[in-house]
Amino acid sequence: MLVWERPEPPNRPAPAPLSRDLIVRTAVELADEAGLEAVSLRKLAGTLDVGPMRLYGYIDTKDELLDLMVDAVHAEIRPAGTGWREVLTSMAVATREAAHRHEWFADLIGGRPQLGPNALARGEAVLAALDGVDVDLVMPMVTAVDAYVIGAVRREIAERRAERASGLDQRQWQATLGPYLVRMFATGRFPALEKVVRDAAHHDADATFRIGLGFLLDGIGASIG
Repeated sequence: MLVWERPEPPNRPAPAPLSRDLIVRTAVELADEAGLEAVSLRKLAGTLDVGPMRLYGYIDTKDELLDLMVDAVHAEIRPAGTGWREVLTSMAVATREAAHRHEWFADLIGGRPQLGPNALARGEAVLAALDGVDVDLVMPMVTAVDAYVIGAVRREIAERRAERASGLDQRQWQATLGPYLVRMFATGRFPALEKVVRDAAHHDADATFRIGLGFLLDGIGASIG
């Protein structure tokens, strides 16, 4: 029986009340503060002021805990709007925002299918909005948008982490590497790259995400007529 269906042990108010929901919320808080490395059953038990063995009445493995944490974040992703384009856009934006609130989420999405109740509710809302689209095209459409979002947020989170590790923000990093690029462009070997770097608009992360998503949705629209 999967963890979402498995009943919890009877509630014991002393010495410390415990529930699967409390365990998951605490694990999410730990991961938000210090990353997934900070989430272990032993540390979680210490934070909750219970013995580690008590947690095993609620979850069997750390993998189950991670599944529950991912599903908890899916509760924050609620697609809205009417029509396939609005709903897929809202799904993409809400997923990205959730990943920015919970950086560790970007490390876990895109793996095995998420079957928790919140993930299923998110999927149901999206697929219901696609009613009327050729049923054979529905899952490729959703998968394409998910793939775009996962790639985009992983790149953004990786850049964030690199900034923190180096102590340099994007502008400082560019200033540090600027002289090197000037020397490389002076060789004449990279004219196309030089033109883009010098002349193209430099969009921020929000605009880059929206533009790329628009390209994808335009392609989907052309494909489904």
